[in-house]
Amino acid sequence: MSEIARINTHPVMVGSVQVGGGAPVSVQSMCTTKTDNPDATLRQIKELADAGCEIIRVAIPDAKVLDGFEEICKFSPIPVVADIHFDYKLALEAARRGAAALRINPGNIGSMERVDRVIQAAKEAHIPIRIGVNAGSLAKEFDTRQDMTLVEKLVASSKSFVEYFVSCGFNDIILSAKAHDVPTTLAVYRALSKELPQIPLHVGVTEAGALRQGTVKNAAGVGILLESGIGDTMRLSLTADPVEEVHVAWELLAALGMRRNKPELVSCPTCGRCGVDMIPIAEEVSKRLEGVRAPISVAVMGCVVNGPGEAKGVDLGVACGKGQAVLFQDGAPIKKVAENKIVDELFEEIESRFGKSK
Repeated sequence: MSEIARINTHPVMVGSVQVGGGAPVSVQSMCTTKTDNPDATLRQIKELADAGCEIIRVAIPDAKVLDGFEEICKFSPIPVVADIHFDYKLALEAARRGAAALRINPGNIGSMERVDRVIQAAKEAHIPIRIGVNAGSLAKEFDTRQDMTLVEKLVASSKSFVEYFVSCGFNDIILSAKAHDVPTTLAVYRALSKELPQIPLHVGVTEAGALRQGTVKNAAGVGILLESGIGDTMRLSLTADPVEEVHVAWELLAALGMRRNKPELVSCPTCGRCGVDMIPIAEEVSKRLEGVRAPISVAVMGCVVNGPGEAKGVDLGVACGKGQAVLFQDGAPIKKVAENKIVDELFEEIESRFGKSK
């Protein structure tokens, strides 16, 4: 994978996962299940972890879910972050019951005396706090100011909260300051990376929308930030199955050459030169690659124009001709295969080299 120069933030441990300090950008998501149903929540966490999620957040809306939360923390395969709004006492209990980190909005948790209590609880539990700022949780001194833009309010609020935590002797901080549009997101995080360069940043476009729109907005916003070296962990918010958030996050990391945990499909868009029914072949290869765990690259090319010459860097691939294809490895042809055997022959080669798919 290529190396993007990263801003050197300080390391913070969320359970066993390091955030910042040069660690790989970690992938997060949030459960959609009810926290007072630990069985359903743990099933979803396992599904997310299998997809590549490394940190999971769950909602703590009231005290009734705390018993379930404690069980989730006990049996989760990945670190669990408690998501707290409004009631600081929930944060105190979550820290006591096994949270790997707390996520609070200091702007909606009440007085700073209550924030102090949360900081103290995190200190005693030896866990970090993600300070989450958004338009609905600005610091009171900036919230109603008419002479400031939203970007300026988000940045100023974030700085004031971080500086307050540090003044309390608490440095295990991760910071997010999210917006639902890409330009605001970019402006805020660019400013924060300059003004608070030591603080690990949790990046994402919040409330980005359903799968297609949300994927595009997050890919644009977070992709630009990551390529600029900004961001230590991310949650790509989608109104969809949270597993999709994880898949999109890993696709983004792979596209930037930062991390890869599964195969990459290189396929041409087809044109009038194509001599086979290309789209179903590519779709079937893509589907079967989901069961392959090796971080390999596989090409499906529709004709000799987009054949081995344009996919020399892949591990394996096919270049299709009229009713047949040439199977190649590292740009060199191995054998010819009939159209109806393209996918099976390709996967015989993949499995002989990298193991059987699941």
